[in-house]
Amino acid sequence: MPFWRIAQGVALLGVLTVSSASFAEEGGADHDHAIELELGASGEHEVGGSSRVGLALSGEVTPIENWLEVEFGLSASGSSVKRELSGDLVFKKPFRISDSTEFMIGLGPFVSRTKLGSGSVTSHGLEAALDFMFWTHNDTGWYFEPTWSRTSKSGERAIGITVGILFGL
Repeated sequence: MPFWRIAQGVALLGVLTVSSASFAEEGGADHDHAIELELGASGEHEVGGSSRVGLALSGEVTPIENWLEVEFGLSASGSSVKRELSGDLVFKKPFRISDSTEFMIGLGPFVSRTKLGSGSVTSHGLEAALDFMFWTHNDTGWYFEPTWSRTSKSGERAIGITVGILFGL
């Protein structure tokens, strides 16, 4: 299935969830969490290159309420050609859409270690992310996060998406 078909399906699911869900008054994004954990499935496609799928885990804190959220994430992905382990630190500006829905736009550095056959390469670059969070209960929900990244040395560009569940602690 083409990457864009998957992305369209996820976007449609998000719109349907926001438009049809009803939430408890005390629940949703209005409930402050010290840490938000995200666990999801990820996919990435290098522009003009190969695609990879994998798993992602991240944690998010809010040092400045309504102004700054900081996310540290790890992901492991692979294809038949290569395997990659990467970490990122994304600084995000949050926007509250409703009591149960948040949108964030972010930018930050990433580092990745890619294994190609018997060799491996470490690279770094910059990642831009859009983060959509849908809190279905006080401390749980789901999210999807489209990203765009560019590697510093090679100039390789990639688009990706992560979809998963989130937990507020």
